[in-house]
This record gives sequence, C-alpha cells and structure tokens, in this order.
Amino acid sequence: MRAVPTCPRCFGPLHGPSARSSAFRCGTHGDVLPYQPPWPPSSTALEAIRKTSVVPVWLPWPLPSGWLVTGFGEVGDQNTGARASLVALTGPSLMEGPADMIVIAEEPGIGLGAAFAGLDGPDPGEGFDAGPPNAKIGVLGHPTALWCVDGQNDRAVYAGEAMGNWLWAIAWPADAGCMISLAELSLLDARDHELDVPFGAFSPRLED
Repeated sequence: MRAVPTCPRCFGPLHGPSARSSAFRCGTHGDVLPYQPPWPPSSTALEAIRKTSVVPVWLPWPLPSGWLVTGFGEVGDQNTGARASLVALTGPSLMEGPADMIVIAEEPGIGLGAAFAGLDGPDPGEGFDAGPPNAKIGVLGHPTALWCVDGQNDRAVYAGEAMGNWLWAIAWPADAGCMISLAELSLLDARDHELDVPFGAFSPRLED
C-alpha cells in the first residue's frame, strides 16, 4: 500500500509544499491535488471520507449480491477537503469469476478517474458522450446516463456526470462491465446515510 501522496493523474511521486509554494507538484503534470494513500475497508475509513469529502461518496446500495466494499480513496488535503472520492468493491460478476469495481466522483480536471481508466487526459475527452448512452444507473433515485470510454483493454470504463461532478464506474476484467450496464446499480451518497456496510479484503486495484 502506498505510504505517501501521489499524483492523481499518473500515480507518480510528488514534490511537497515548500517555502515558495503551498502546492503539490508532479514532474509530469505540474501542480496537482494529492492522491492520498488509500483507506482500508473499514467503518472508520468510511466515516473519515464522509467527513472530508467535498464531492459525493458514491456507494452502490443495496450492494449487488455477494459484493463487498474493499477500500476508499480521496484526492485533496486538509486545506481543500477531498475533491475526488473513490469507493472500491469486489464480488462475483454476472458472467463468470470474481470482479473488481471502483466508483469515483471528482471535480473536473482532477484526473483520478482518467488515470484508473488508462487515459492520458484528466477527463473522459471531448465528444465521449456524442452518441446515445451505453448504460443508465440510478443516482439518488434518478436515471443517470453513462457512456463507454476507450481505456485499457483489461477493464470496462463508463463515465458520466452527476451533481456537477464526473462520475466514473470502472470494472475489471473488461467483461465485468456488464455489472454496470445490466445490474441496475443504484448509487447513494454515503455522506448522507448511516449504513451497515459489509467489508472485504483490501482491493489490489488501489495498490499502485
């Protein structure tokens, strides 16, 4: 598990604040907000991210059958609050074998979702939503459109917008993307609910 903050766009090392600048700086992407070391799956971690997050903490609820929450992540610091939140999950896919999923809410330009998707830019890219949506999921009880985004071949990437922030749903392996398009997922904002969440082992997807 990472022990220090990294760049949310490439997971590379950061130069911390100095006497001349209060910003974290990536050698490749310049000034960025820090991607903090991931939280292990626990009620303590969930409570911590609920308190610090400026953006929604999207949690599929009820969880699909057999699925467990396997970690949390955030981008930001004590001064900014969490400007991106990540919830990791693991469970059986609708096809065959186990699957992993992460759900990210982030302000435009943060780049965490794009990094997990395997994209070069900080956002889904211009025109990604030009055609009809590839999936719809419930967000706070409202149907919300998601589009497939071309990323790396070993994962399925969906992106959309909810409450003024990017919403990403990324699943491994690629055929586990049917969980997103077929499982009728419904997201709620964990900041607003006290939930008895089932936890599993820490997700290896967060160990960059």
